[in-house]
Amino acid sequence: MSTGLISLAAGVLIGLMYAVLKVRSPAPPALALIGLLGMLAGEQATRHLLSRDTAASAQVTVPHVTPQTGASS
Repeated sequence: MSTGLISLAAGVLIGLMYAVLKVRSPAPPALALIGLLGMLAGEQATRHLLSRDTAASAQVTVPHVTPQTGASS
């Protein structure tokens, strides 16, 4: 099962528990979602930049050598 589905299921389960216990979420929902969105955006941007830097440093240029044909000497 993917990490995203596990996270979604855990969130729904906690939300159901809050509803059954009639407890309000400790953080304002809009503020919490904006914070999570910022965390996800930062993580993705960092991964993108790191993978781009790694790919650029890993590139190797191989010169093209043409075989010589014909008799020599």
